[in-house]
Amino acid sequence: MRPDMVILILAMAAVTYFTRAGAFAILHRTGIPVWLERWLKHIPTAVLTALIMPALLLPRGVIDISWQNHYLMAGLLAAYVAFKTNNALLTMAWGMSAMFIMRWSGF
Repeated sequence: MRPDMVILILAMAAVTYFTRAGAFAILHRTGIPVWLERWLKHIPTAVLTALIMPALLLPRGVIDISWQNHYLMAGLLAAYVAFKTNNALLTMAWGMSAMFIMRWSGF
């Protein structure tokens, strides 16, 4: 492995360690404020949305809000199933099944 890559990996590890250790040291005695705890609960949803929405709306690099956008249609179905059932396995199964059916049937 190249020395510059090793240095880069070690630097990223150090930054990760010190940010977590710093937060632990600061909040160890006082605890997490209620407002911060409420705010932190929304971060996974925001990150997941930021990762998924471009794939659903921009499958070919341009905005495609049409019936021919299989990603968007399967995503909407999966969102509906997730909302109604609150079951990750069913959500994935319905979304993947919808995508497979649309691709296979040429919809």
